[in-house]
Amino acid sequence: QVQLVESGGGLVQAGGSLRLSCAASGSIFSIRDMGWYRQAPGKQRELVAAITNIGSTNYADSVKGRFTISRANAKNAVYLQMNSLRPEDTAVYYCEAAVITPATMRIGDYWGQGTQVTVSS
Repeated sequence: QVQLVESGGGLVQAGGSLRLSCAASGSIFSIRDMGWYRQAPGKQRELVAAITNIGSTNYADSVKGRFTISRANAKNAVYLQMNSLRPEDTAVYYCEAAVITPATMRIGDYWGQGTQVTVSS
């Protein structure tokens, strides 16, 4: 079993900042890509930011220049620093990891439970 647990969400005023954290645990051989997704009410889930095992990053256009993704490989952790938050950033944020398990030696996607981010105007 592989578990991902997010933390750091909350209520913040427009222009404020939050830092999201996610840690993976369980039967893990290695982790390749990790990422953050979000889903707002009535909308589809969308990719916010992703980072590879060697540190290459990718961001949605809507968050470029405001959000920063990073990871700590020794902790199987990924972070999302969110600055200059806007009301349209309000959503449930989910951590995702592409994990190779020792049982199969194949890549599978695993998801966290989500953490609520609410930005007030």
